[in-house]
Amino acid sequence: TIYLSIYLSIYLSIYLSIYLSIYLSIYLLSLTIYLSIYLSIYLSIYLSIYLSIYLSIYLKNVSNQFIRLSIFISIYLSIYLSIYLSIYLSIYLSIYLHIYLSSCLSIYLSIYLSIYLSIFISIYLSIYLSIYLSIYLSIYQSIYLSIYLSIYL
Repeated sequence: TIYLSIYLSIYLSIYLSIYLSIYLSIYLLSLTIYLSIYLSIYLSIYLSIYLSIYLSIYLKNVSNQFIRLSIFISIYLSIYLSIYLSIYLSIYLSIYLHIYLSSCLSIYLSIYLSIYLSIFISIYLSIYLSIYLSIYLSIYQSIYLSIYLSIYL
């Protein structure tokens, strides 16, 4: 489930950043920053809802509490980091590409930069999720196991 959420967040952040960069470089000139923040928050919330619905349907019959906990933590972190990633990418692409480049060149370069930055941040996301979830779940599991052993032994 963690790998699935990381994969979906990578794929959807690449899609979101390409869509935002093309849309902003073609149609918007004056209110790019505010509208890009609004669009990125809206689309990342939509994509995270899609991710959570997909995971809840796919893992409907799972009864293990540790797996459910890891699902909820990964959904929360993917929502938070996708909002951060999309805001950062949209502001970066809308400011720096409109100042220095023409519109045709900015489309190609914004697609390239959005793919490059989303791959870089998705690597960071996967490392962060794996470290954070392993630490958190090992602490939670050891507390649960010690309480269980102290009650029954």
